[in-house]
Amino acid sequence: MTPGVTAEFAASTEPYRAELVAHCYRIVGSIHDAEDLVQDTYVRAWRAFEQFEGRSSVRRWLYTIATRVCLTALEAGARRPLPSGLGAPADDHRVAIAGREPSVPWLQPAPDALFGSGDPAAIVGGRTGVRLAFVAALQYLPARQRAVLTLRDVLAFPTAEVAEILGTTPAAVDSALRRARARMAEAGPVQDDLADPGEATRRALLDRYVDAFTRADTDALVELLRLDVEMEMPPTPTWFTGRRAVIGFLAARVLHRERWRMVPTLANGQPAVVAYQYAGDGGRYEAYGVQVLTVVGDRVARITAFNDPGLVPTFGFAPVLEARPIRQRPPADTGR
Repeated sequence: MTPGVTAEFAASTEPYRAELVAHCYRIVGSIHDAEDLVQDTYVRAWRAFEQFEGRSSVRRWLYTIATRVCLTALEAGARRPLPSGLGAPADDHRVAIAGREPSVPWLQPAPDALFGSGDPAAIVGGRTGVRLAFVAALQYLPARQRAVLTLRDVLAFPTAEVAEILGTTPAAVDSALRRARARMAEAGPVQDDLADPGEATRRALLDRYVDAFTRADTDALVELLRLDVEMEMPPTPTWFTGRRAVIGFLAARVLHRERWRMVPTLANGQPAVVAYQYAGDGGRYEAYGVQVLTVVGDRVARITAFNDPGLVPTFGFAPVLEARPIRQRPPADTGR
């Protein structure tokens, strides 16, 4: 491929990288896998670019490649659940906590920064349909139904184009879409039908949450949580429902003054924090994981604590912090 064709390829395809990452993430449930699959997509597209005849748009052509790459990756049938999708919750914090399940391929959170920056249209396109509950519900669909639902309902591709992308018929697409919508409806409110609190309220709530958590102030946390709040902590299968159980668990087993440092961020279009735990080694705090907050109104309805230090670099943060207060706001949400 000549330098001129390479430059043309980059100019034609790079604007779609962020939304392709979001697309692959919806289907496979792993931000690490999604980035790898998009890289594979671009390698395949680059090799075939000189044969691309322009019978469809470059965007649709890339989505065709990316979708088929994702479906191939899912041929083993693996899905990425959350603990709430595997068993019943506990409403008493005194229950025995099940051992960590590292063998389960858990759903991962995704940093908003990977879904586009700078161009507001790209940000909106990338973030559409990446709310954590929505992506979690998608994981219970067969792979092709996930693809159909995201292409039709999230990305608004016409039925005929989805059929071409998947190499099937419009009738088959419509049938798969009906089944997928029915399954998603059974999962309850999993999309943005839950009231968005607005940017100012979200920022203030996140600041108060970080302050209360790092000070181990359970009274302040009580004021932030809904009465029916839920908390889950992959890779631990045990999860809790109800403010009494959640606060009881945090007070008894998690919250200790000066144990935690937290950095506000954004994940899955929701407020989130990167958590660091005191290491007891010269005042160092080491990466512990990422917490994603589901907010309804002005209260936290769900805490999903992904206790996986390997996620922290994905969010652009260092694996170790010095023992000093962290005061950093999440980036402005220009896509809302």
